[in-house]
Amino acid sequence: MGNGSEGEGALPLFETKEAKFKNAYRLFAISMFIGICMIWVYRITHIPLNLEEKWVWMLLFLSELWFGFYWVLTQSVRWNRVYRSTFKDRLSHRYEDKLPGVDIFVCTADPTIEPPMMAINTVLSVMAYNYPTEKLSVYLSDDGGSDLTFYALLEASEFSKYWLPFCKKFNIEPRSPAAYFSTESDLFVDVEGLSSIKQLYEEMENRIETAAKLGRIPEEIRTKHKGFSEWNSVSSQRDHQTILQVLIDGRNPNAVDIDGGALPTLVYLSREKRPSHHHKFKAGAMNALIRVSSKISNGKIILNVDCDMYSNNSESVRDACCFFMDEQKGHEIAFVQFPQSFDNLTKNDIYASSMSIIGEVEFSGIDGYGGPLYIGTGCFHRRETLSGGKYSENYKFEYKENFVNQVQESASELEKTAKILADCAFEEGTQWGKEMGLKYGCPVEDVITGLSIHCRGWKSVYFNPTRKGFLGIAPTTLGQTLVQHKRWSEGDFQIILSKYGPLSYGVGRIKLGLQMAYCIYCFWAPNCLPTLYYSVIPSLYLLKGISLFPRITSPWFLPFAYVIITEILSSLGEFLCFGSTLQCWWNEQRIWLFKRTTSYLFGFIDTLLNVFGFANSGFDITAKLTDEDVSKRYEKDIMEFGNSSPMFIILATLAMLNLVCLLWGLQRMIMNTKTSNFESLFLQVLLCGFLVVINLPIYNGLFFRKDNGRMPTSVTVKSIILAVLTCFLILY
Repeated sequence: MGNGSEGEGALPLFETKEAKFKNAYRLFAISMFIGICMIWVYRITHIPLNLEEKWVWMLLFLSELWFGFYWVLTQSVRWNRVYRSTFKDRLSHRYEDKLPGVDIFVCTADPTIEPPMMAINTVLSVMAYNYPTEKLSVYLSDDGGSDLTFYALLEASEFSKYWLPFCKKFNIEPRSPAAYFSTESDLFVDVEGLSSIKQLYEEMENRIETAAKLGRIPEEIRTKHKGFSEWNSVSSQRDHQTILQVLIDGRNPNAVDIDGGALPTLVYLSREKRPSHHHKFKAGAMNALIRVSSKISNGKIILNVDCDMYSNNSESVRDACCFFMDEQKGHEIAFVQFPQSFDNLTKNDIYASSMSIIGEVEFSGIDGYGGPLYIGTGCFHRRETLSGGKYSENYKFEYKENFVNQVQESASELEKTAKILADCAFEEGTQWGKEMGLKYGCPVEDVITGLSIHCRGWKSVYFNPTRKGFLGIAPTTLGQTLVQHKRWSEGDFQIILSKYGPLSYGVGRIKLGLQMAYCIYCFWAPNCLPTLYYSVIPSLYLLKGISLFPRITSPWFLPFAYVIITEILSSLGEFLCFGSTLQCWWNEQRIWLFKRTTSYLFGFIDTLLNVFGFANSGFDITAKLTDEDVSKRYEKDIMEFGNSSPMFIILATLAMLNLVCLLWGLQRMIMNTKTSNFESLFLQVLLCGFLVVINLPIYNGLFFRKDNGRMPTSVTVKSIILAVLTCFLILY
């Protein structure tokens, strides 16, 4: 196609719109802040004389001071929300013959937790992008070093010869075979050749899953491809040489599909691992991919996705290019972040996995300050920004590909010369993991890397199209959810304590609004302390009959009532405005409490242990496979407990404590028969009652359920003993 008009007079490739009713929301926020300040004033001016009550009162004041401070932080992402849209037709008209090369990184780490079939469905979905095939290169990073994963990719390379032309001929969506074949049949009943392509996929799936069950590759298959010989010298998953195999060489004219169309380059990489070298988790894998891909394809744009996040929109690469190649603002943009969305959510989203408010509200608000955060998957980067490049106002995007590192070597020669770039000793004495690539030393390497990119002067863009760019698998048990949030909160808290924290390193480098936005997530973990205090102390003092809040008839009751009611209504309004339901909102409130009292607590403790040298940060992979019975309960929105866990003991103890305090406290109030006592304790009754109602699934799991997903008996016994013992201690 022709280039069309370029330069300063050209129409933009993307559009930015501000959120509606912005000024009205700001007025509401100001009124809320006044209410919060009045609560602080009440605490300061009504300190009790009794020494014990004074300490309880002051700690309650500190908790409310923190809640108010944190609420102010959350307003930063609601103050200046923006929404983006792209013009792909303009991109095609101007730059179809100048589109940049794109290297796509798919990361997997454990073939048992992340099955090979899941990984190759993601690989096939990104191979089938609506983009010039010769400019696509797909890399599967296998940190599990598994010959089963390699075998699955080998099978996928053959199936792609049929799958890619099928996708493009009928323009199907989504382009993950598993996702496409699981859609309603009436959506593709008229597609020619569907039955044959589906049969090919099922045969491939059967071969891969058979090999996985056997735990080995059949000998007749191993002898057909030289790549399997690499595993003859593999000692273990954590002790092996670099394994690099170019399965499809996109530069080779013979690399074509069944219709004669070109195939994208497809590469398998398992970087070297030795017990004597720390492998740096996903950050280390990504840095190895950046170096190896620079030798093989050197695409100017890098997309990284987790193996469970398949492409749901074949136009995503072109959407990203609209931002990078815009003549006016494109040169400022380091990365384009798509939301993390899921296709296995239940009707009522029982574990609040959709993170809808983060995706629909908060990230749009961060975008208004030059954000958003880099969240580790579904993100398109400029290669030079991941390699440590600093922003310059004179920077211009070069459309011409750089082939300096792409001498015309054969695939086997490339494998030999690029292997050294993934050796575990390659980074020694270099800036990799510091000033180059993803940063090391933090469980959320993505967030801290994005922050450092922002601090080098670059901006990023949040793009949330109507058809989601990527869909993944959300946790299907409460345990998985809490462990995942424990890792996130721990990693984010480590950022605020590191030299790269937004309140230290970010000063003068990024806008105040962006600093505040980063702090929302960096302060997840410390939220555990005031939340735990508020969940325990008012209930215990209800049991004692001691008031910690103003009576209903007092004028000081009004700011508490206003803040509580308006916060509930604004939170509910945000959910309903973005297509969610009342039950989804209620589940979000429940998981909000569960996370703050368990995940964030353990993240907070582990971070302090790490800071003082008593423990090292790990990287917990969330399991992507679940038992059939667990899946059935998940689909019915039944909360899964099942296994004993310290987190469950805390949840059950808090639930029992509030139940005992509410029932015993009400009984004592009724026996006392003083109206004034109820008036002064009304807010404590309300708070304790709220905690009891929100914990109903806990009580159900403790006492009424008979299935395997119920709360373990050991947890039930421990929680009852701890709760009753605490109540007796506070009374006597």
